Amino acid sequence: MRLTDFDFLLPDELIAQVPAATRDASRLLCLSRQSTTIESKQFVDILKYFQSGDVLVVNDTKVIPARLLGRKQTGGRVEVLLVRPYPGDTVDEEWLCLTKSSKPLRSGTVVEFSPGFSADILEEAEMPYRRVRFNCSGVFMDKVEEVGHLPLPPYIKREDRHEDRSRYQTVFARERGAVAAPTAGLHFTEKILQQLVIAGVKIVNLTLHVGLGTFLPVRVEDIRQHKMHAEFYSIPAETATAVNSAHAEGRRVFALGTTSARALETAATDDGLLSAGSGESEIFIYPGYQFKIVDALITNFHLPKSTLLMLVSAFAGRDFILTAYRQAVAERFRFFSYGDCMLIV
Repeated sequence: MRLTDFDFLLPDELIAQVPAATRDASRLLCLSRQSTTIESKQFVDILKYFQSGDVLVVNDTKVIPARLLGRKQTGGRVEVLLVRPYPGDTVDEEWLCLTKSSKPLRSGTVVEFSPGFSADILEEAEMPYRRVRFNCSGVFMDKVEEVGHLPLPPYIKREDRHEDRSRYQTVFARERGAVAAPTAGLHFTEKILQQLVIAGVKIVNLTLHVGLGTFLPVRVEDIRQHKMHAEFYSIPAETATAVNSAHAEGRRVFALGTTSARALETAATDDGLLSAGSGESEIFIYPGYQFKIVDALITNFHLPKSTLLMLVSAFAGRDFILTAYRQAVAERFRFFSYGDCMLIV
């Protein structure tokens, strides 16, 4: 399993910089693993691929405006990116963060974001993170919502805009804590969800707070040596019951996004049951992995050489996925977070 096995050519102009006019106006590439066929559709056609009794598992994480712009007391500009609460902290005062400034930040540096909202830069944590203590006159997350910016992915070459506050969230986002969106869910509207329910599809939720690891490159040629960054997940008892009942009765489980898929497979037992509960997911899924829970996968198109491309290659086969990606490029599909969608059944 070499890193170069997961490369493909992608013209820059196919990387979506803005969302489609409406959530469900995107395109859909449908892959059948059984027949090895590939069909180009519109996203609204996804309804045709569900059957009564299917279970759709969605990730209800909500992206926080984790990019904080401030200044040192000397006037120098500093960017602080929230990554995750510091282990053991229970009051949202200390976080692991990435920092950017013209000069390396020393421990003890104070950064002001707005009146009554500042941060103390503490010691370095596990590279490349810094431990940061926040000080505010009100509720910490309310201050973040007030002054923060959405951390759009690095391949979106623009600043965040007002419309991103809604379009870079799913319509079912509830649990604050992600620094990136579960982007396959961005295509779904309340209407499509209602149509699925009317068609007999059971929709259940889980939470996986997407971290920066989703964007960090794989830096080793032997992909088995790559280490995933931990992400918090939580699976309600209702979701575990619905998934286990579906499999016991021969019904399918659809994972909405690679984030849902990772959480489901993390919580799978050796005998293929889904366990309710919460924890840290560090699962790395690449070809050779045998899926225990996921029967069908809805996902966006992923970066070359990325762990997410490796995951979908494990699900559908590397050659089949790369063939589909070449077709998507030829047909001018839009790629990555604000891009088009893929369904693998």
